Formats: sequence, C-alpha cells, structure tokens
Amino acid sequence: MVTTDVAQLAGECNAWRDTLRSRRNEFTHLKARLQEVASRQTHRDVLLEVEHLYNQFHIQLINIHDLKQSVKAHERKIATENTSPEGQVTDETLAEHENLFDSFQHLEHTLQEVSDEFDQFVVAVR
Repeated sequence: MVTTDVAQLAGECNAWRDTLRSRRNEFTHLKARLQEVASRQTHRDVLLEVEHLYNQFHIQLINIHDLKQSVKAHERKIATENTSPEGQVTDETLAEHENLFDSFQHLEHTLQEVSDEFDQFVVAVR
C-alpha cells in the first residue's frame, strides 16, 4: 500500500469524525428543543412521544460517541501500521475501515430518521 492510500484512509476517518461531531451538536440542540416543547405539554400521548424522542436522542448520542471513539482508535491503528517496519496497512485494517464506513452510513441513516421524526412531532404539537 502506498502512502497516499494511508492519507486517504486517515482523511476519511477525519471526515467521519467531523460529521459525527456536527451530528452530536445537532442532537444536543434537538434534545434541548424537545425539553422546551415538552414543558408546554400535558396530554399523556404527547408526553409518551416526548419520552420516546428523549430516549432516542440519548441513545443516538451514545451511538455517535461510540462510533467516534472507534474511528479514532482505527485512525491510530492506521498510523501505527504505517510506521511499522512493513510500512503498510494490513488487510484486516482495510476490512475494519470498510466495516466502520458501513457503521457510519447506517448511523447517519438512523440519525436522519430520528431527526425527521422529531420534526414531524414538533409540527404536530404546534
């Protein structure tokens, strides 16, 4: 593997972490907005939906954190392998990179669904 491939892998990891950081900020903001909307609600069904969304935000923030940490560890592994005597990233690490990308895409899809669900909820309770 040539150095540019390692740079590409590291660049992808950085891009994923930046996106996850941005999504963490977005979900933290949505969680605060949910608390604001919830403070004006008294209907049981609405409060159940508030609880569901609050739990989803909490779970997804944990998922964001966990994936971000996995990407960071993977990036360190790439750097370590690149500086090893062989100077190459192993096939196992490349497979891990693909798995992380799949996890990233899956989480992005889930985050979008939760965000859309929140938007629909806010419109419904206005």
